[in-house]
Amino acid sequence: MNRIVVDLSTRTLSFFSGQNLVNTYPVAIGKPTTPTPLGSYQVVNKIVHPGGGLGTRWMELNIPTDGGPYGIHGTNNPSSIGFAVSNGCIRMYNSDIEAIFPHTPLYTPVEIIASQWQPNQINPPPNRKVYYVQPGDTIWQIALNHGITPDALLIANPTVNPNSLYPGQPLLIPD
Repeated sequence: MNRIVVDLSTRTLSFFSGQNLVNTYPVAIGKPTTPTPLGSYQVVNKIVHPGGGLGTRWMELNIPTDGGPYGIHGTNNPSSIGFAVSNGCIRMYNSDIEAIFPHTPLYTPVEIIASQWQPNQINPPPNRKVYYVQPGDTIWQIALNHGITPDALLIANPTVNPNSLYPGQPLLIPD
């Protein structure tokens, strides 16, 4: 059975056939005000050439919502890939979604996760707190909640862009 794993922390979509990783693709995810929801879902609808800004393919997910549906889709704005800019959907380059679309039948499982620490990130030092960004968080709010200054938080996390926080993003909290 094929399956999809979307990692919000690395902004990647991994396509698996059984236990074998077929390929990993860069994606755009939901912005902090409209985050992509974590969880286990399924593909429940597929459309070729959906129109609008959805690129050449659309795969709807069964994510409960009060608004419009969430999905994995192509884009007419390829420069958005790699960023947290969508209204919660997962955007792919059109060529990438076209590659996985025919191999993704209805009810294909889709896991949306936020991995904690990646091999290319610094491991948290012993006795150091780690905070995982929540939807709507700002550097100022996180610093205030932990009794530190925003500058101290940014110094402890030098690779973090304070204007591009995303849910699930790990932050070291300095002493």
